[in-house]
Amino acid sequence: MRAEQLISGLGGEKDRWTEAARLLGIRYIDLIGDVLLSSGTVAYLGAFTVNYRLKCQKQWQVLCNEKNIPCSGDFSLSNTLGDPVKIRAWQIAGLPVDSFSIDNGIIVSNSRRWALMIDPQRQANKWVKNMEKTNRLSVIKLSDTHYVRTLENAIQLGTPVLLENIGEELDAFIEPILLKLTFKQQGVEYMKLGENIIEYSRDFRFYITTHLRNPHYLPEVAVKVCLLNFMITPLGLQDQLLGIVAAKEKPELEEKKNELIIESAASKKQLKEIEDKILEILSNSEGNILEDETAINILSSSKELSEEISEKQTISSVTEMQIDSTRLGYKPVAIHSAVVFFCISDLANIDPMYQYSLIWFINLYVQSIAKSKKSEDLEERIKNITKHFTISIYNNVCRSLFEKDKLLFSFLLTVGIMKGKDEIDDEVWRFLLTGGVALDNPYPNPAPDWLSDKSWGELVRASRLTNLQGLMEHVRENFSKWKLIYDSVKPHEEAFPDAWSTLMGLDRMVILRCLRPDKIIPAVQDFIVENMGRTFIEPPTFDLGRSYSDSTCCAPMIFVLSPRADPMAGLLKFADGVGMGGTSIQTISLGQGQGPIAAKMIYQAITDGTWVVLQNCHLAASWMPALEKICEEVIVPENTNDKFRLWLTSYPSEKFPVSILQNGIKMTNEPPKGVRVNLLRSYLNDPISDPAFFNSCQKPEMWQKLMFGLCFFHAIVQERRNFGPLGWNIPYEFNESDLRISMRQIQMFLNEYEEIPFEALTYLTGECNYGGRVTDDKDRRLLLSLLSIVYNKDIEQDKYMLAAGDDYYIPPHGPYESYIEYIRSLPITTHPEVFGLHENADISKDNQETNQLFRGVLLTLPREAGGGGKSPQETVEDLAQDILSKLPSGFDVKEVMKVYPVLYEESMNTVLRQELIRFNRYGSVFCVGLVILEYACIHQC
Repeated sequence: MRAEQLISGLGGEKDRWTEAARLLGIRYIDLIGDVLLSSGTVAYLGAFTVNYRLKCQKQWQVLCNEKNIPCSGDFSLSNTLGDPVKIRAWQIAGLPVDSFSIDNGIIVSNSRRWALMIDPQRQANKWVKNMEKTNRLSVIKLSDTHYVRTLENAIQLGTPVLLENIGEELDAFIEPILLKLTFKQQGVEYMKLGENIIEYSRDFRFYITTHLRNPHYLPEVAVKVCLLNFMITPLGLQDQLLGIVAAKEKPELEEKKNELIIESAASKKQLKEIEDKILEILSNSEGNILEDETAINILSSSKELSEEISEKQTISSVTEMQIDSTRLGYKPVAIHSAVVFFCISDLANIDPMYQYSLIWFINLYVQSIAKSKKSEDLEERIKNITKHFTISIYNNVCRSLFEKDKLLFSFLLTVGIMKGKDEIDDEVWRFLLTGGVALDNPYPNPAPDWLSDKSWGELVRASRLTNLQGLMEHVRENFSKWKLIYDSVKPHEEAFPDAWSTLMGLDRMVILRCLRPDKIIPAVQDFIVENMGRTFIEPPTFDLGRSYSDSTCCAPMIFVLSPRADPMAGLLKFADGVGMGGTSIQTISLGQGQGPIAAKMIYQAITDGTWVVLQNCHLAASWMPALEKICEEVIVPENTNDKFRLWLTSYPSEKFPVSILQNGIKMTNEPPKGVRVNLLRSYLNDPISDPAFFNSCQKPEMWQKLMFGLCFFHAIVQERRNFGPLGWNIPYEFNESDLRISMRQIQMFLNEYEEIPFEALTYLTGECNYGGRVTDDKDRRLLLSLLSIVYNKDIEQDKYMLAAGDDYYIPPHGPYESYIEYIRSLPITTHPEVFGLHENADISKDNQETNQLFRGVLLTLPREAGGGGKSPQETVEDLAQDILSKLPSGFDVKEVMKVYPVLYEESMNTVLRQELIRFNRYGSVFCVGLVILEYACIHQC
């Protein structure tokens, strides 16, 4: 009634207010369903991804409609439970602007249970710290010695607490806090913590975060907290990166925008207060409100103030739109960089050591903005930033990857960037990686003499892809033309028959996968070169000096170990080169009881400005939390000498602290793949890269020829391992120390003898240095045969050939740079003949590498994606039905026993009977399992 009186007295604004009242009425009707959906979201959906949340909410909306429960057609959690003023304050405090993150903020503030936020990028951590900064927030870890005292004080005083970096288990001490186990005594609320009973303040707030990417919490933990997925979303990251690039390129505009955001938030807060005041007057007023002079005066002054604020907001909105239009010019940089970040973050699924923090990523992003080539033209400037940043990321990530994963990362990066531009068909991409789901193939194989059933099945399934329709029919009718591709030495370079010759990119690779999967690796390399450039298939060689120059005193340097790689010799040599050798570097191999000794060494080195090397961290898993605490709390800029460095070595381990991996500089020192890269590594690393050593021999021409030949031999013996038993009967761990000692022996003999003692060199290198590792007599004979190619008098000839073909020879005598230039000109892919093997020798090796590449890529992809337009449940259902249709019926044991009765003279009949019983039992269990799986899929669909 009062609302109607108020509307009737508003004159010209009556229509607007009537429409507002109508919309409010609709909202009021839909409120029941909206609150129901909101309650379900807060209670159950916090731990899930944005796509799964939306899917559940849509299903719930359908259920509400079926049960005649009114709810909004465009339901969202922020519209139902969100307060625009509060949301704006959260965003100013660092909450990402995307709807997923806003919903997370709403869940934190509305959940009855304390929030446990899965926060690998530290977004929630940053937001909570900024939001609660003015409320005397206490930040604790379970490893802190005084965390109990801090919690007790906060509970009594009613101040917020942030418990960060928890693992998969929670301390039993905090259980009463999680369960809110309070009791009242004489009107005062208390809580029992351990042995102490303390007063409980209702103002107390508790936040928990973990930096684990995919933690597995037991049900007894999950029911005590509100699990919340705070993984950053593409939209949220894009906004952050756009803000950074705009602040660097147009600092005055970004500053103005931030001022407007704060002003706008203050204005909205003021408007909210005015609305609350009006509602209070309406609820407290008695009789006809138009006769209440005080109420009318307050309403009039509120209206004037509201109009004034609205005018200011209109002006601010126009200014903000102008700023945004300029700011959005840099959006392609932000979109590209966000895509790159998610390519990197997925690598952790391949190896636990591949962890990279958002802070590290943003630092590289800022460096690229500063170092990339400047330009007045915006498009040119955007191109320069994205190019510089992509190469910078590639180089920095590659130095921390094992050799097997470097091409995989390049492939992921290429496809990820192309997906961002909408240039990749996801169905084709999935098929390339999996070959589709193998169901019963009704089409007979047209050429079983050369085309395997597996390949024919994949061709049939590939024909269902949009760009490959008709492929099966063409292969069936023209299989002789396709046989030429199958028989080719380089099928990835051949033109496909007829109309299929125009295929490009992934479509072409799909056909190659079906016919010749062993040549996928070179095809992937060509694909990367075509779309990204040659730089992205030539990973940088190990460069300790560059890694050191990128480091700071507070960032640990981590060597990720692999077989045949020992970084210690190179590290000690490098330490001598930068004046940190001798007493300035201390090393300790971790193990039982070594942790406290290592900690003392670190404390001393921080003050003295020396280096500490902790070897084999994977052997001291129990001490790793203590190391993490030292890195986070002790090794801080204000306490640490600038010369101090902490070096760590470890094999891949899930127990290695994530925070150290994310904030440190990771390096691998693994022998590279391919003769070209192996030679390049030998020449770019110590000792050959040292000019004094390179020019140290009295017979420079022979010295450099023999040195190059030895490096070639070293590359050959290492690469032959990839061919399995064809390469070596037993895989041997040849390493850099074998090469170094052999080079120094060549140098010594050349300086001391007039004639080169090839027999002595062959014995020392072939029987002692490399041969000392060889235990098989045939392998020893092979090793000496390979060495004889290098250690013989013919090497004195000009352009002495080291292998079949025209590519590999001893380059002419010249400066160090001429050797590097020659090595860079060699083929990236090495032909088997270079190793002395038949050209078919690499088929099994290449197939293995292809499978390894596809398996690695699949680990980085979301599991919920389906192929062929089917959901995963439908695909599994089809597969279960296909297997069920092919299952043989059980044996009739009684009938078999009539033919083969159990007799004392025929013991095998007894074995047969037992095996038949077991087979029937296994078949029935398998059949029941498939039926249950099929039933579950049908109900999920």
